[in-house]
Order: sequence, then C-alpha cells, then structure tokens
Amino acid sequence: MAVRSVPRLSPRMGARLTRQFSKSSRAYSYADTLSNLKIGAHTRVLFQGFTGRQATANVKESLEWGTKIVGGVKPGVEGEHLGLPIFPSVKVAQQNARPDASAIYVPGNQTASAIEEAIEAEIPLVVAVAEHVPIHDILRTQSKTRLVGANCPGIISAIGKCRIGFQPLPCFAPGNIGIVAKSGTLSYETVASTTRAGLGQSLCISMGGDVLAGTNFVDALKVFEHDDDTQGIILVGEIGGTAEMDAAEWIKDYRQRTADPKPIMGLVGGLEAPSGRVMGHAGAWAAAGEPDAQTKYRALEQAGVVMVNHPEKFGNEMKILLADRASRNRAHNLRSTGSQTRGYHTARRMNSTSVPGLQQKRSLYLKRSQALEILRQKSIPVNEEDSSPSGLLSIFVDRSALSPCIVAVSGSEFDLDRSKRIPFSYTQTTLKNQPLVASVATHLSIPPSSRGQLGDIIQALWEIFKEKEAFVLECGVTVSVEGNVTVCRARFGFDDAAYRSSGRQEDIHRLRNKAEEVPEEVEAEKDGIVYVKLQGEGSIGTLVNGAGLAMNTVDALTIHGGHCANFLDTGGKATSETVKSSFRIICSDPRVKAIFVNIFGGLTRCDMIAEGIIMAFRDLDMQVPVVVRLRGTNEELGQTMIAQSGLPLHAFDGFEDAAQKVISLAGSR
Repeated sequence: MAVRSVPRLSPRMGARLTRQFSKSSRAYSYADTLSNLKIGAHTRVLFQGFTGRQATANVKESLEWGTKIVGGVKPGVEGEHLGLPIFPSVKVAQQNARPDASAIYVPGNQTASAIEEAIEAEIPLVVAVAEHVPIHDILRTQSKTRLVGANCPGIISAIGKCRIGFQPLPCFAPGNIGIVAKSGTLSYETVASTTRAGLGQSLCISMGGDVLAGTNFVDALKVFEHDDDTQGIILVGEIGGTAEMDAAEWIKDYRQRTADPKPIMGLVGGLEAPSGRVMGHAGAWAAAGEPDAQTKYRALEQAGVVMVNHPEKFGNEMKILLADRASRNRAHNLRSTGSQTRGYHTARRMNSTSVPGLQQKRSLYLKRSQALEILRQKSIPVNEEDSSPSGLLSIFVDRSALSPCIVAVSGSEFDLDRSKRIPFSYTQTTLKNQPLVASVATHLSIPPSSRGQLGDIIQALWEIFKEKEAFVLECGVTVSVEGNVTVCRARFGFDDAAYRSSGRQEDIHRLRNKAEEVPEEVEAEKDGIVYVKLQGEGSIGTLVNGAGLAMNTVDALTIHGGHCANFLDTGGKATSETVKSSFRIICSDPRVKAIFVNIFGGLTRCDMIAEGIIMAFRDLDMQVPVVVRLRGTNEELGQTMIAQSGLPLHAFDGFEDAAQKVISLAGSR
C-alpha cells in the first residue's frame, strides 16, 4: 500500500518524524488513522495546557458528563490538578496513562509545538481547538496520529459521553445521526435540531474553518459509512476550498456501490457571500478556480444529498428520510450487509481544482508597488507599468494536497483550462534547478534560453513565501524579444495569524494602510468583531455569533426575500459588550431599517446576550426595530427578558417566523 505523505511547513518537524517512524516495521499511511476518530466511552483523554483557565473549566464539565480524562500536561511540572495527575511531558503521560487522544488547549502560537509533541509520543488522536494558528505552523508529515482541527470545536461522541473540545453539552443527546461540519455554530444548530426531533447524535466531527484541516469531509464520511451507530449523516459546508466537491464525488460513488445507502443531508454556507471576501473563518474565502457556494450546493444535491437552507430544518427532514429508508427495508427486505463496500484504504482519492485567484481579499494584501519592491530586493527585474503579462505565476497553499503549490497560467487572465498546478514538498530548499521550472517554462512557452531567469523568479517567490509566511503570491511575467523575463502585476497576501498570535512578520504588517479600508470594518476589528459591509440596497442589519451561522443567516434571509446590509460575526464567545459594539457599528449604516439578531447560545448564554441587547438599546438610543432569535443555552430566559423589556424588540425561537418579521419591518420603513 502506498504511503500518503503530507508535507509539513516546519523543517524540524520532518526531521523529527523521519527519525520516529524509521523505527517502525511497517509503513503507515495517514488513512490508517481514520479509525482513531471513533471515540467513545473507552477513549482515554489527555489535556495539553491542562492547568489553564479554559482547560480547567472544560475538564470539569467533561468529567461530569462522563468523559474519561486521565490527566494533563504542564511542561516540566509534576503534581495533581482537579484530582488528576499532571505530567511534565506528553511522552511521560503516554508512558504512564496510555491516552488514546489529546485535547490541545494552548494559545495559537503554541499549537504547532503541542501537536508535534503529541505526534512524537504517538498519541492516536489529537484535537486542536485554537484559532489564529499560523498556516506555516500547521502542515505536517506524519502517519500514526490523526489530527482534528485546528480552529474547530473538536469531536464528540454523544453515545459514549466522550467530549474532546468545547461543544455545548446541553445540545447533545445520544442517538444515531453522524454530523461533520466546518462551522462550530452551524454544527450546534444542527445538533440542537436533531435533538429536538428526538434523533440525537452518534458522532460529531468538526472539520474546522481554517485553510488546512487535519480531518476533512471525506474522512468523516468514511467513518460514518462503517459506523453501526450512525444511521443518518449530515454535512455542513461553506465557501472556500474544494472539500465539499470531494465529498460530493465520494457520496455519488457511495450511493452507486451501496444497495441501501444511509440518508445524507447537507447545507452550504456563503451562498450570498461577496466574491473575494473572508467571511469570518480564516479559510472562508474562495480563490479563482475554486467552486463558489452555489456550485458546491448543486454538486451535493446532484450526488443525492438532501439540501436545506437552514440548520433548524435538519431534524424533522432527517426523521422523514430515516422513516422512508426503514419502510423500504421492510418492503423489500434489503440487507445492506450484502452490498459492496470500499474500505478506508481503497477509497478513490478525488482530484482538487484549487487554484489561486487575483481578486480575493484576506487578511493583508500588499499594493502592487510594495510587492514589486520585495521582488526587487531579491534582484528580480520588475516592470512598474501596467503591462499585459504573457503568463501568470502563483505560489499558494493547496488545501487538498496540504502542501505548497506552483500554478502557472498561460495568458494575461486566469483561466482554469490554461492552468497547470504543481504541488511540491515544503522541505525543498531550492526550486531553481528542479524539473518544476522546466515544466512551468514549457506551459508558459518560455524558451530554453530564458529558463534560468524564470528559475530565479520562482526561487525568489518561494523564498518570500517561506520567509514572510505568505499564503498566496501572485505575479505576471513577460518575455521580451531578447528573451528577458520580467515580473509585473504582483499581488502578495500574508497570513495574519502569524502576526496576531506570534508577533511574527511585523515589518510586513506595518505596510497595512487602514485609511484605505472600509471604516466600519476597521472599527469592528478593534472589538474582535468580523464585519463585512455588503453592497446594494441592503436594509437589514445582521448580528450573529459564529462565522458559519452569520453566512447562513445572510443566505436564508436573502432566500426569503430580504436584503442584508452586512455580515457580522461577534465570535463564538459573544459578550454583552461585543453585542453593544456590534449594534453601534450596524446602526452607523443609514441603509439599515431593521436589525436581525440570530444567536445560538452554546458557550454564550442567551440571557447574557439578551442583557447586552437591552443595554445597547438603552445606551445607544436606537431608533430601528430589532428582531431577536435566541436558541441554545438559557434560551427561554433570554426570550423572556426580551419580551418583558418594554423595548421595540421582537423575540422568536424559530428562524422562519423571525425572518418574515424582520423582512416585514425593514420593508415598512
């Protein structure tokens, strides 16, 4: 069996793992670790960052719920915490407690090192929940440890009472629905819907919202296929990458080779997301050549997935699908055990169409002149004029291959049919004299005499990519009559997580000019709020906790005939103060005639959100009506507080009624 090698953007990681796994008697593939996702009552959980405030609170909750926690790690320290042992290292913990999984509760800038330590100790499953993990810290080469995350709520077995993450426990109930999702808040809504419908959940896996995911949709689907506890499957996707397209291909294959396939439902967030914008999650943006949300929706639907436009619909619709399946089984006496199955290691691997784009806007993009100056410092000839290039060159992170990738496009504009993609290992120090350069030159019709200059450009891009922690570098190249290769149209994008979590690349981030950005978006950023001003006749302001739920809220309101003025994600841990700041920013837009607050109280309590809404109304002297939909933790108390406030607030628990109300209010003003 061929070994799948997943390149890691840290050279020391590759060296460590080469030493580690060369001792093994057999070759392991990352696919071998899929079974590690099947957690349950048997799973022994270790915590890294054990004594921290968040980990401590999580351990208390998880222990009370029934999770088997065997202790935690605090580097260099031995002792006891919450009645459980503290180990000085993961290696010592492995020797003494034999954990099956490790929950990583350390800051984003320490996450990669913590993952490395767990991998070296050969912990079977690692769950990383931290946000703002630098891209250049997270790619890895390894074969024995399954990674979930980063930037995800984790994985949870409702049947086995095993939580590895920070999911809101009151939403969960033991049952038979397997759920895999990119978005935390959308997954909580999905869980709550299946609980209300009396179905409950078997296993819930979070893919996470970052560019790079340790576990993807197809991985989860393979687990659900062979899990006897899972009778129905729900997939929650969003814009960015091609994971949903890969899932659609897998599902199509699964339905063709299986006599009695399990019903699968789905949702894709970001149907109305503006092109090129980051919608809260670090990975929620679509590059040119990547499918948009509409394309993903259609692909899943054509594969046989029953699609919905809001997660509260999952529960009742899945009950119908399961009843239909049971009826068919009784009528035809079908036995799924006789159908053809495809194992973890023989499943067909899908090809990605991921390519970089020239229009996306992520965290920090430099001006063309700034990007060209960086190239000039690498002794690359540049052209300041806006000339038309004969070809396009890019280096970016390939989400499917989990590696850096060169993309060459013949012509002056991006065209998928004229593009050539070449993934390569991060451990390569030079690309200049590699076959890669010859392949790019041939594709761009650059003569052999000029390939040395092309190699210099590719090498310079590669050095900048690594040294400055870029996530995409794009440029145009021209070839003169004399055969000289020159760069034009450079556009460079850099990973803000490296700066935000680790303080790295300060020189690059000092180049940002906030005066040229949308003022409301800059103001929101100060309070940790993600705000995107939408174009058009938007009359409804939206305030939502969680990027996925915020995207879906805009989608669903638009489907109902509403016109949204903004996307706003307060963050999954919204507070009264962030709610107040959000209202202030939304109300600064004169187009807004009504505001829709859509909160799912997971970690955030609905009564606290209600308090923030009431406080904002009074303190800001708000003149626009507000429709509030509260679900989740303490939802009844929050709804009562809104209803009894005496303010022009309208409280709902169902989305459909709330949507109709806010659309009506916005239209009447």
